[in-house]
Amino acid sequence: MAKGNHTRIQEVWLAGLPSSEQSKILLFFILLTAYIIILIGNCLVIYLVLTRSILHHPMYIFLSSLAFSEIVFTTNLLPILLHALLNGGAAMNFTNCLAQYYLCASLGVAECFLLAVMSFDRYMAICNPLHYALVMNLKLCLELILCSWVGGFICMLATIVLICQLHFCGPKFIDHFFCDFAPLLELSCSDTSVVKMETTLCAFSVTIFPLGFVIGTYVCIILAILRIRTSTGRKKTFSTCSSHLFVVSTYYGSLIILYVVPLKGLTSTNHKILSLIYTVVTPLFNPIVYSLRNQDIKVGLKKLLSDIIH
Repeated sequence: MAKGNHTRIQEVWLAGLPSSEQSKILLFFILLTAYIIILIGNCLVIYLVLTRSILHHPMYIFLSSLAFSEIVFTTNLLPILLHALLNGGAAMNFTNCLAQYYLCASLGVAECFLLAVMSFDRYMAICNPLHYALVMNLKLCLELILCSWVGGFICMLATIVLICQLHFCGPKFIDHFFCDFAPLLELSCSDTSVVKMETTLCAFSVTIFPLGFVIGTYVCIILAILRIRTSTGRKKTFSTCSSHLFVVSTYYGSLIILYVVPLKGLTSTNHKILSLIYTVVTPLFNPIVYSLRNQDIKVGLKKLLSDIIH
C-alpha cells in the first residue's frame, strides 16, 4: 500500500452497457420492458401466494420470498442502468455506490440460501412425504426464510467493512453498469489483497456449499423418483422440481464463473453480459418459469383473471 494522505473520491461514473447511438434506445426499451415484467411477475406471485388458499404451502411461501428478493435486487440495479443507457453513463455518490454493492451482494447470498432451502423443501416432499406436513410447518418456513435473509446480510458484513477501510483515490470511472466488487477495488490505492482473499473465501462458501447441498438433495430426489413404478408418476413428480433446477443452474452458474473461479482474460463486455444473466435474466424468467410449470399457480392466475373480468 502506498501510505500517505489520500483524497477520498466523492463520486463515481458508471459506464453502463456498451451501445451505439442507434442501439441504445432499443436496448433501453428492452431492459425497461424486462424490468416492468420482473416487477409485475414477481408482485403477482407474491399476491397470489398471499390471497389464494391453494398456494398456502411451503413451496409457494419460499417462492414468494424469492420473488420479493428479486424485486428489491433488480430495483437496486436497473433504474441506474436505464439512466446510464440514455445518458452515456451515470454519476453516483460513492457512499451510495458502496451501499448498492452491499445490498446487491447480500441479496445475492440470501438468494443462494433460499434456493438451497427450496431444494430441502422438495427433498422432504418427495423423499419423506409422510413427515412433510409435520416438519415443514409455517413456523419452520418463516425461520428458514429469516435465516436466509439475515445470513446473507451478515455474510457480506465483513467484506463491506474491509472495503470501507480502504483508501479510494481514483480513477472515478467504473467500467460496469453497477458497483460490483472488482470494479470497486480498481478505484483503491490501498493494498487489496486481504479483502480479495476474504471475498474469495466468502464467495466460495456461500455458493459452493449451498450448491453442494442442492446437488445432494437432488441426488436423493432422483433416486426416489426412479423408484416410482409408472412413467407418468415419475414425470409428474419430477415436474415439481424442474423449475427450481432451471433457476439453480442459471443463477449458480453465472455466480461461480464471475466470483468463485473467474476466467482469466474475461473482457469487460463479457463480464457485463454474465452479470446480466443473474441481475436481469434470472429475475425475469423466475416468475415465468414457475408459473408455466406449476398447475396450482396457473389455477390461481385463472381465478384472479376471472375475478377481474367479472
